[in-house]
Amino acid sequence: MTLSTKNLNPFHMKMTPAKFQLRTLATVFVASSLAFGSAGCSSTATTDMAKTDANAMATDSAKTSGDNMGMADTSGKNLAENATAVPQMSTLTAALKASGLADKATSGGPYTVFAPTNEAFDALPAGTLDNLLKPENKAKLADILTYHVVPGNVMAADLKNGQELTTVGGKKLMVSVSGGTVTVNGATIIKADVKSSNGVTHVINQVLLPK
Repeated sequence: MTLSTKNLNPFHMKMTPAKFQLRTLATVFVASSLAFGSAGCSSTATTDMAKTDANAMATDSAKTSGDNMGMADTSGKNLAENATAVPQMSTLTAALKASGLADKATSGGPYTVFAPTNEAFDALPAGTLDNLLKPENKAKLADILTYHVVPGNVMAADLKNGQELTTVGGKKLMVSVSGGTVTVNGATIIKADVKSSNGVTHVINQVLLPK
């Protein structure tokens, strides 16, 4: 399975004035709200083809993650350190700072993070992100961000069609594997298995919104 990487060129992301301001904020990426208790992952049965696709995705990702994420070796650094090195994650790091979760970045875990790119945040309805970044919406922002985090190291090869993941906040995410594409709640994984010392990141092309 080959993941699409067309949106991961570090120079591909447009920097709007609003996003430029966000990028001046502290660039610390958190594994998620480490204050939440661990929650388990459960999975349903999948076909042999889905298993093969997931394993192929993990292999392809391991070969290319360094090139596409701008890092030669990610496993020796924590989730925070790795994310700060990636321009495409600057909106997420700013949102985590605004939510009050950034101080919990460098320890704990392991955690699996489904990390939206800057373009994923840009695709939200106009004004949504600016509204979430307001101090009075801090709790709502934190709720959205923790919806992107699952306890444990969930590698690409572990993801199965029909699998249900439980986030650190106790909510559910649904995995789909079809035709070489892996999605989580409809968001496509465009880069998998970016390893850190305290977890793993899968880059996604949409922001996950709790229902």
